[in-house]
Amino acid sequence: MSDLYDRLKRLFDRGHDVELSDLRTDASFAPPLSRPAAVLIAVTDRPRPGVILTHRPASMRAHPGQVAFPGGSVDPGEDAVRAALREAHEELSIDGSAVRVIGTSDRYLTGSGYDVTPVLGVVPPDLPLVPNPAEVASWFEAPLDFLFDEGNHVHREAELQGRVRHYIEIDWQGHRIWGITAAILANLGRRLAWRGR
Repeated sequence: MSDLYDRLKRLFDRGHDVELSDLRTDASFAPPLSRPAAVLIAVTDRPRPGVILTHRPASMRAHPGQVAFPGGSVDPGEDAVRAALREAHEELSIDGSAVRVIGTSDRYLTGSGYDVTPVLGVVPPDLPLVPNPAEVASWFEAPLDFLFDEGNHVHREAELQGRVRHYIEIDWQGHRIWGITAAILANLGRRLAWRGR
């Protein structure tokens, strides 16, 4: 096992063994029935670990141009881990056998009707990623410590369904990470209490 995997696994288990209040969610905006989905939070095994993120094509019907994790709907017969690994392979050609899965984190209910399970895993650095142009316009890697640092989280609000929705934005070298993706990162950052360990 790599040192990074061991450290993340230890922090993950410790962080998920306690109750946390006020985790971010859009549950109050969600429809009565939500569809299961899963995303892969792929952390690169580097001295300064990063997270692989994608830009969705501007032509997509849902969330065009936004920054996202590799992921999508959970198909019948799949669990969240299998779905996240399948989607990461479909979107970026990440081989599932290259992902060392740590576990599933707090589910996130979205206003668009998805019940998203984040799957945390460690991947080798510099994988030969091949974006699927139908689902990914481009990809980038942002440092884990930067993403988890609450000092980099800018608090915003906007109107959604006639009500105020509070959200955060994280800017990494011109990449605007916000909404569901930023919220999942913020929740996981609280669980791991990483602080550049």
